[in-house]
Amino acid sequence: MSMKDTITVITQTLKARLEQLENKRDILKAPELKQLYNAMKQLEPDERPAYGKAINELRVELEQLVVNHEDQLSTALIEPIDVTAPFDCNVPVEKRPRLLTVEHGSRHPLTTEREIVASIFNRMGYIVHDSRELDDDYHMFGALNFPEGHPARDDYDTFMTDEGLIAPAHTSTMQNRILRWYKPPISAVVIGRCFRNEDLDPRHEHTLNQVEGVYVDKKVNAGHLLATLQSFLEAYYKTEIEFRTQPAYFPFTEPSFEFALSCPFCHKKGCVICGQEGWIELIGCGMIHPNVLQEGGIDPREYTGFAWGFGLDRLVMMKHAIEDVRYFQSGKLAFLKQFK
Repeated sequence: MSMKDTITVITQTLKARLEQLENKRDILKAPELKQLYNAMKQLEPDERPAYGKAINELRVELEQLVVNHEDQLSTALIEPIDVTAPFDCNVPVEKRPRLLTVEHGSRHPLTTEREIVASIFNRMGYIVHDSRELDDDYHMFGALNFPEGHPARDDYDTFMTDEGLIAPAHTSTMQNRILRWYKPPISAVVIGRCFRNEDLDPRHEHTLNQVEGVYVDKKVNAGHLLATLQSFLEAYYKTEIEFRTQPAYFPFTEPSFEFALSCPFCHKKGCVICGQEGWIELIGCGMIHPNVLQEGGIDPREYTGFAWGFGLDRLVMMKHAIEDVRYFQSGKLAFLKQFK
C-alpha cells in the first residue's frame, strides 16, 4: 500500500472513531497520527515535503471537525427545568416557552494565527511539529551548546519543577530531536508555548507562543536564512516588508542575528511599544552552530543549516495593531470578541 493510500485509510478510520468519542479532542492524540509522523523517517528526502503537508492537512481537518462539533454544542437550545413545578404527575403544569440560548463564542486569535503560520510554512515545504511544555536540562541547554556552568545559562530565568524538569523558555528544546528524527535535507517548524520569569510590560509576558524553524542541507548560507524569513513575513502580512538585521549572540547559532521590522504603531518615529526605537525586534536567528549539528548526529563538515525563533504573540500584535501583549492571556471578553 502506498503512503498516500495509508493516509487515506487512516483518515477514514479516525473520522469514524471521532463519531464514537465522548471527548472529541481525544482524536487529536490518536496513535495513528504519531505513526504517520514517525513513518516520515523511512521516506526519501524529496518525498517528505508532500507527505508532511498531507499529514498536517489531515490534522487541520480533524481539528476543524472537533471545532464544528463544539460549535454545535454551544449553540444548542436548552429548555430549563422549572424547579418550582409540583412533583405530582396528575397535577397539570403550565409549559412556559422559555429557552436559554448559549452565546456563540469565538476562537482565540492566537489559535487562528497559528494555523495560518503553519499553513504558510507547509506551502514552503516545512513539516510542522508541536513543542513540549515540560522538558529536561539536556534539551534546554546541553544539546544547544550550553555547557555546565556556561554564563549564557544565566540569561534564561526558567521555571523548574522539584524533579528538575524545565518549563521550556524557547522552542529550541526541540531542535536536537528534529536533527535526529530526520536526515538532511531537513526543513521543520516547531510551534508551542514557552515560559519565562519576565517583568511584565506591553511587550513581555510570562507565557508566550514561539515558532522555531530549522533548515539543514549542503551549502546553506545566511542569505538563504534572510530570504526565507522575508518570504514568510511577506506571505503572512500580504505586503512587502522593511526589515533590518544586526549581530547578536546565541550559544546555538554562529553567526547570530536579530531580525527587526519597522514599528507599525509609530512608523519608525518612536513610541512606548517599540521602546522609542522605531523598530521591533521580531526574530532571533543565525547559522546553526557546528557543535549543535554534531550533537544532533549531523557532520558539520558536510552540512550547514540555519535556525530561527520568533514570538507568535508579537507577530499577531503587529498584524492587528494590538498595543499590549498581555491582552492575549487576560481573558478580557471585550478584546476577544473583536476577533469573531
